[in-house]
Amino acid sequence: MHDEDVTFASDDVADHAAPIRIVLADDHAVVRSGLRLLLDAEKDFEVVAEAGDVESAARYVRGHHPAVLVLDLNMPGGSSLEAIPGIRESAPETQVVVLTMQEEPAFARHALSAGAVGYVLKEAADDELVEAVRRAARGETYLNPRLGARLAAEPTVGAPDDLSEREVDVLRLIALGHTNAEIAEQLYLSVRTVETHRAHIQQKLRLTSRAELVRYALERGLVNV
Repeated sequence: MHDEDVTFASDDVADHAAPIRIVLADDHAVVRSGLRLLLDAEKDFEVVAEAGDVESAARYVRGHHPAVLVLDLNMPGGSSLEAIPGIRESAPETQVVVLTMQEEPAFARHALSAGAVGYVLKEAADDELVEAVRRAARGETYLNPRLGARLAAEPTVGAPDDLSEREVDVLRLIALGHTNAEIAEQLYLSVRTVETHRAHIQQKLRLTSRAELVRYALERGLVNV
């Protein structure tokens, strides 16, 4: 009888534990609907708001102060990656889990560097998102296992001539002939940010033309031809 009383008391405490409050941000309503069904199926989860763009996501985080923001990497209204530091600053109790189709390790690195604690691929969301949200709520990191293996296998190479990793990414795309707008789209940055990176690259390398930047990138093996 005593054991039954203890079990009942434990279950009662679990049932009344505060839920993990979540803001869900994705610009596709159908995707959001599916993700919400997935999250709502968990008894200890509560989706308090849905956002369809970066600005709304940031606003809902400030208004609701959720435990976790599930943030699509590619949304209108600004760069999700660029928004993460500001979101974390305005609501430090909110952890960010990035949800994306981008499998390139560089995006995972930049997301984690920006302040995200989770990186989930959309194709694996059914299997991974719930676990990522739970870990994020505890302040733990979650990285898609396949992507984590690729990151671990990458050689550690220092950026040349004091360029940051992001500047190397921009320089590589410049050398491949992409416009500022195309680079912004590929790296999930604003065009203005790409222009700033480009100016810093030219300043650090003391190069002024695209031809000089291309030659520099080729000489240092930053692009394959």
